Amino acid sequence: MKNFYITTAIDYVNGSPHLGHAYEKVLADVIARFRRLMGDKVFFLTGVDEHGQKVQQSARARGIPPQQFCDEVSAEFRALCVKLDISNDDFIRTTEPRHKTVVRALLQKLFDQGEIYRAEYRGFYSTRQEQFLQDKDRHPDGSWPEIYGEVTEITESNYFFRLSKYQAWLVGFLKENEHFVFPRHRQQQVIEFLAEPLNDLCISRPKERLEWGIPLPFDEGYVTYVWFDALVNYYTAVVDKPEFWPANLHVIGKDILVPPHAVYWPIMLHALGLPPPKQVLAHGWWSINGKKMSKSTGNFVEPAAFADNYGVDALRYFMIREMSIGQDSDFSEAQFHARYNAELANNLGNLVNRVLNMTNRFAAGVIPAPELTVDEMLSEEFKGKYEDEMVLRLSWGLVCTQLIGAYEKFEFHSALASLFGTFAVTNTYIEKRAPWKLGKSTTPADQALLRTSLAMMAESLRIGANLLRPIMPGTADKIFAALGYTPQVTWGPGLDENQKMRMKELEWGTRLTSNKVAESAILFPRTEPKAK
Repeated sequence: MKNFYITTAIDYVNGSPHLGHAYEKVLADVIARFRRLMGDKVFFLTGVDEHGQKVQQSARARGIPPQQFCDEVSAEFRALCVKLDISNDDFIRTTEPRHKTVVRALLQKLFDQGEIYRAEYRGFYSTRQEQFLQDKDRHPDGSWPEIYGEVTEITESNYFFRLSKYQAWLVGFLKENEHFVFPRHRQQQVIEFLAEPLNDLCISRPKERLEWGIPLPFDEGYVTYVWFDALVNYYTAVVDKPEFWPANLHVIGKDILVPPHAVYWPIMLHALGLPPPKQVLAHGWWSINGKKMSKSTGNFVEPAAFADNYGVDALRYFMIREMSIGQDSDFSEAQFHARYNAELANNLGNLVNRVLNMTNRFAAGVIPAPELTVDEMLSEEFKGKYEDEMVLRLSWGLVCTQLIGAYEKFEFHSALASLFGTFAVTNTYIEKRAPWKLGKSTTPADQALLRTSLAMMAESLRIGANLLRPIMPGTADKIFAALGYTPQVTWGPGLDENQKMRMKELEWGTRLTSNKVAESAILFPRTEPKAK
């Protein structure tokens, strides 16, 4: 059993959860569930970032203490995890004492090592991004990009971390670790950023300007810069579980790859003598119905409410099926309903109902044993008669191999396309075998074929539900329950030297023989877009 530590970015509590937050949590959850099925011991962290100037301003605008403001919004993010069936092992808040203790200890260590110094700074500051800016951040016409909001010129004394000292080390690290950032084109983005000299990082804010933060241990007149505070959360959560460090995977949005996660974080860790994370996955952004997401214009998807309307697993399925990691994607309600009805209701949902209906109708609700073993079906005597069974069996064997490989490479969208294609193959098999016709026949040969076809249909559904488990855990559990089956906990563990999975749960067999099935299971009732 290998340890596997996965994190999401911690969400800033200056606003309520939106679709992007939901997607990142579901994506990380899919990876965490897959690693568990592969036999890994997983520690999955998510949480919220609660310090900074914007939180302080928002709390003042409402006339409440910052901690009360954070408590309220943090509860929304925690509730979203529950709603979306996220299997996180920990939920961290940067206002927790455990986190403050670690941040102050790391700051003190860096200060004692001479990695932090005090200097006067004069320049431009973005309140929206809570960061200092340089002239190179401007547009060619001298204006500031909209992302920075209002930019003001300030002069003040602050503390700086010697970021520039480690630029050469980071460049070398990236050359040695070509897969540090996934997808690869994002790693190239980091390398291009490092083509310009790094400035040292201002890691403090004077208390007269910002009170809501973690005080510096060596100067209580200052609080910690929010990024230095926030990034440390990944270490805080496992400081008492050293077996999980370094993190195997940080799942983040592409907007916080450079410089926070791909420059600040590995350099901070290296300066502290700690190994950097093994990999950072940077996903794309969502638009809504072809336009930029905007709550003020109503072009917005509230993920919890959407899940209430159409089902948690339907939302999880669509987000994972629609976005190729590393690229942007559009959350189109028309496309959602098209996929929901065609792929979930008509394909998978129809298959589940057919298996249950025909098992109840022709086998008194008890899954029969197939007439022949796989080896017998392959024999010269029977392989022609059972050719359709062998095609179906081989289709499921192939998709098992394909999906494991796709999941390993984070190609979840293509994995789902293959899986649902094999559900369609199973529906086609049912049409060809036509159990409703075989059931009317009294010949021994037709009755044998009927029993075999019912067993094949049920076994296809069992294996398909197993492959769905990382992405649609609730749906997989419902299918297992309808088949009267309790699966093993894992598929693995791992790969053998021939890259063949040792995964008993995905092997074709007769585990379902004699199981009593449910009378029915309506997993995905057809739906239509709501009228606007």
